[in-house]
Amino acid sequence: MPSGPPAEPPEELTSPLAYEGVWRFTAPALEASVPLARHAVRDLLAEQRVPVAADIMDGLLLIVSELVTNAVRHAALLSPQIAVQLTIGANWLAVAVEDSHPYRPKALEADQGDVGGRGLWLVKTVTAEAGGKCGVELTANGGKAIWAELPLTPLATSPPTVR
Repeated sequence: MPSGPPAEPPEELTSPLAYEGVWRFTAPALEASVPLARHAVRDLLAEQRVPVAADIMDGLLLIVSELVTNAVRHAALLSPQIAVQLTIGANWLAVAVEDSHPYRPKALEADQGDVGGRGLWLVKTVTAEAGGKCGVELTANGGKAIWAELPLTPLATSPPTVR
């Protein structure tokens, strides 16, 4: 039986990677904030040198666009400002869009002829296909944060079958 204190794990196992962290910014609840938020997230990931796969990056930017668009369209009356938070871990990243509106939306599939109404369904689908998860949480101020967490690299998938 070994005696003494347990051995310390190597530093590389306990130190956060250079790109890990949490970043948060606010924007007015205006349509112009949609591309600004998307570009801010993309630029931050590039600046931090996050090793995010191209497919995951495409899905993440689509998710950011959909969540900010929803906040602008549906919460602006009660929430003139929205917040976007990006959290980056060693093997995953999460984005959350927060507003002050108390309504908790549900992901619905729209009818074929509908022009809109697929945003949260799309977020849910893109997140699930990447092997991530998403949800809605109430905030301390009575609003909500809609979030999606994705791996930095996609799940291994089998090649499509050819018939």
